[in-house]
Amino acid sequence: MTELTGDRANALAHGLDRFVHYLIAERDASPYTVKNYSHEIAEFIEFARQQGVTQLAQVDRTVLRRYLTWLAAENKARSSIARRLSELRSFGKFLVREGVLTVNVFDSVSAPTPGKRLPEYLEHDEAEALVTAPDTSTPGGLRDRAILEVMYAAGLRVSELVGLNVDNVDSTRGQLWVWGKGGKERVALLGQPAVHALKAYLRDGRPPLLKGQSSRALFLNQRDGRRLTTRAVGMLLTKYAKRAGVREASRVHPHLLRHTFATHLLDGGADLRVVQELLGHADLATTQIYTHVTQARARDVYRKAHPRSDKGLPRETKDG
Repeated sequence: MTELTGDRANALAHGLDRFVHYLIAERDASPYTVKNYSHEIAEFIEFARQQGVTQLAQVDRTVLRRYLTWLAAENKARSSIARRLSELRSFGKFLVREGVLTVNVFDSVSAPTPGKRLPEYLEHDEAEALVTAPDTSTPGGLRDRAILEVMYAAGLRVSELVGLNVDNVDSTRGQLWVWGKGGKERVALLGQPAVHALKAYLRDGRPPLLKGQSSRALFLNQRDGRRLTTRAVGMLLTKYAKRAGVREASRVHPHLLRHTFATHLLDGGADLRVVQELLGHADLATTQIYTHVTQARARDVYRKAHPRSDKGLPRETKDG
């Protein structure tokens, strides 16, 4: 627990000690959870002490709002502030249950709305380096090349990718039959590089990986010939990101290729509704986040390319 300055016997600190005991003894909380709650609630108690507040009855909406303002001034992320308030609410709920408080005062303020992070994506040259990184002279390399090409070409979720069966592939028409969220079926389109990679894998890569077994699964584990797992796909992406020298390899994950697929389509002039259909989004608003990415990219290009971008646009005059 974070060491508190001042009197450790004050009511707030005593309440925290009881709450931590409850988390351990009754909730069987993990050491990580106990550490976080202890540290971050103790942080609030120390802040309150500096405000002259040592008794639970002195904690009110004003004190809490000051605390949230202080966290924001300390450049804490909105998600971090929201987590701390959630912990305090759990603390207050416990104190009400124990009869220490009559109402949960920590419910009197609202958490900040978490800001939406723009999805990250790979640049065109990074995507090219990643998908061409596998050594296609081996069955495993043929499989991995096909996986990367398909993920980038079709924008599949990793669960959709590992769920594919051989009979979901229509290489003649360059498409896949995919079952997405909620069991909804859709057609995913493939370009020629993905089609060629899939054909090579099905012809020369998959048969050795079967190890004499029978399986409908498209992508197989090299160890036992069973269906590949989502975890295995994540690991192979990290492996090839390192090999290709693509940014911070630990940040290259399966969904990054889905983000890249959508961003590159919109950059190329694709209609938002078409991208929505290809991604399998039920709501257009989910797809619209990618327009913010392309707009941000356009602003960045403008700032770098326009000789007077640092001066801003000229003001409009009455004469026009």
